[in-house]
Amino acid sequence: MRLSHFLGTMILLAGLCGTASSSQARDTDHYQALKQFSQVLDLIEKNYVQEVDRTDLIHGAIEGMLNSIDPHSTYIDLEKFKMMQEEFQGEFGGIGIQIGVRDKRLTVIAPIEDTPADKAGLKAGDIILEIDGVSALDISLEDAVSKIRGPKGKAVELTILHKDSQAPEKVTIVRGTIPLVSVKIKELEPGYVHLRLTDFKANTTDDMHQKLREYSAKQELKGIVLDLRNNPGGLLNQAISVTDTFLRDGLIVYTQGRDPKSRKDEMASRQATDVTCPVVVLINSGSASASEIVAGALQDRKRAILIGERTFGKGSVQTIMPLSDGSAVKLTIALYYTPNGRSIQAEGIDPDVELPFVAAAEEGAERQDFREANLSKHLDNPNGDGELGTEELEAREALAKDNQLRIGLSMVKSLPRFMQLTN
Repeated sequence: MRLSHFLGTMILLAGLCGTASSSQARDTDHYQALKQFSQVLDLIEKNYVQEVDRTDLIHGAIEGMLNSIDPHSTYIDLEKFKMMQEEFQGEFGGIGIQIGVRDKRLTVIAPIEDTPADKAGLKAGDIILEIDGVSALDISLEDAVSKIRGPKGKAVELTILHKDSQAPEKVTIVRGTIPLVSVKIKELEPGYVHLRLTDFKANTTDDMHQKLREYSAKQELKGIVLDLRNNPGGLLNQAISVTDTFLRDGLIVYTQGRDPKSRKDEMASRQATDVTCPVVVLINSGSASASEIVAGALQDRKRAILIGERTFGKGSVQTIMPLSDGSAVKLTIALYYTPNGRSIQAEGIDPDVELPFVAAAEEGAERQDFREANLSKHLDNPNGDGELGTEELEAREALAKDNQLRIGLSMVKSLPRFMQLTN
């Protein structure tokens, strides 16, 4: 055998041995990790002060393993899985609150409008320190949800640290039935509506289409203020179909996992339900996940003006993977990206017009709207409709209390004229 051929053969064998050694090393590492886990399990079962159930230990280990990855990956037992299905498909007993983990603290993402939590004064950014007197430190999201939920009429006590407070406060909230209503529409002025999406349930898009059809049958739709404030998110397919309502074609969002080939694009298509009037979107720190997909897509595609405050920044995709015993794991598998390639994760969506919410009482000194119509026994406008109806009065009251909504209405009315000036 020639020396060069001999050396080539030796190098090839060395490479094969190196590959085998690397594979064997990985297998050895896995074996050692499983061996260590088995040893700890055996030590607990033999030496712990009380008898423990092996299944509980295994489930606890799985839960701890998933919780160590990120705040949204978790273990789901059968009962918790049923609760998740109820949340999206039917009514359930609870206080109406979306929670998450921020800086290792259980945090209110957003209360659902007109629920016990909303009426009790819980706000986005509040920290939950205790649930019924038990510390919420290091509690998993699923455990927190199961403890806060419960039968209608039964109270739960939360120790809350409000966003702008120095001292915690105990709040007792009586659980109610949390409805599936996620779409609300109110006329602000003839042709201009306030379209409020409280979250993204299985029926959100259909309900939105129905309410817009009903309004358009009575009045020409001239502009929409789409309100996503304190909307904690929900189903991805609903976020896509809601966005598709305002776009005729092009990219809505794409997801990207660890494998570069896993990218999945979600595209808009022309439909009979498409809405073409001007749109302004209201957002704040309680706008999360699916809300951020809608806001980011409409912003990138230059379909809407965003007003308010930076959104929450929950831009990861979770999927439910069933296990053999009927339980499941919820695992983060990808990140969301807006049409321009922006990742939402931990960054959120910045508004085009930054406008912090100002409570009506705080701006009262600045807003002293006093007009002829406020004078006692004033003459009515001969071209007017006389006294205002209930809906118009409610709309005016809502606008008076909400500076972001007022600016949103003003902006959506001005958009056609602004577009003419820029073209």
